[in-house]
Amino acid sequence: MIFPNALIQWYLQNKRDLPWRNDTNPYTIWLSEIMLQQTRVAQGLPYFLRFTTAFPTVFDLASADEEEVLKLWQGLGYYSRARNLHKTAKKIAFEFNGEFPKTYAALLHLKGIGEYTAAAIASFAYNENVPVVDGNVYRVLSRYFEVETDISSAAAKKEFTQLAADLLPKGKANIFNQAIMEFGALQCVPKNPDCRVCVFNDSCLALQKKKVSQLPLKSKKTKVTKRYFNYLVFSNENNDTIISKRTQKGIWHNLYEFPLIETEKAETDIAVLELIENQDFLQNKILGIQLYNNESIVHKLSHQHLAIKFWKVKVEGTLDNGIDCESASKFPFPIVIYNFIEKEWR
Repeated sequence: MIFPNALIQWYLQNKRDLPWRNDTNPYTIWLSEIMLQQTRVAQGLPYFLRFTTAFPTVFDLASADEEEVLKLWQGLGYYSRARNLHKTAKKIAFEFNGEFPKTYAALLHLKGIGEYTAAAIASFAYNENVPVVDGNVYRVLSRYFEVETDISSAAAKKEFTQLAADLLPKGKANIFNQAIMEFGALQCVPKNPDCRVCVFNDSCLALQKKKVSQLPLKSKKTKVTKRYFNYLVFSNENNDTIISKRTQKGIWHNLYEFPLIETEKAETDIAVLELIENQDFLQNKILGIQLYNNESIVHKLSHQHLAIKFWKVKVEGTLDNGIDCESASKFPFPIVIYNFIEKEWR
């Protein structure tokens, strides 16, 4: 078919020089694919380089402490990816003797590896004839073939996977899958693609029918919840404070934070002080409370927008389990708290 051959030719001429493309090592391919979920290459690349320096093999990653893994992941978001990465590394290292499963079907049994990631590893590392379908692939195929199926619908995944499978040149899964993803990332971009220089500008149905900006169709919109976080930065005469690990399920599991009071709206210092006194945070006498940041810091997650305030709470005497700034900064924090420590608390 003309489409696969033209796509591969475009890829060979335009592909980015990325470190995980230098060989077919399933470990580095797996790392890159997990890191690039919901993440742009420019953001993920420095993390990939840090991880492969700290953990050059799956055995090194498996032997690391989870907090070390989370600290290196700090700022990349979607931290369940890092926790699953660590668990899967242990399974591969200690149960499979460092050998990754070699088929799409077997890879699906590993924690944190879904259909897309399994297809990517199986095709990139082992050249198995399985198609990859991610946001880039949806976009390229929906535009080129004018597929108007809503990509958020239940039927879309099956339809696009079948279309990608039909296009896949047997024996060339490795290069074709990377080509179609790269084409979506560089040429057939979500907004305002430069169709004048596109290799498919004489055959793309969406371009011919002036539908490029309308495809792919996606009707569902993510419902966003707004939450109000009040972080209590207790501070004694030595400027020590208190931090603890988030053990509850949900965002930032197993990362560290200051004592937290969540409220239903933005609160004043008087209201927060009353809430502190009504909760058993510590026995020390409170000497005063004031905001570090005059306005709430809005931290946007995929399904939640957090309005965060950091309160300096001066207390009398010493703090049980108190920790200084330098020591605290070595723990893994959500990036919004880490940035506060670096810019405001130090």
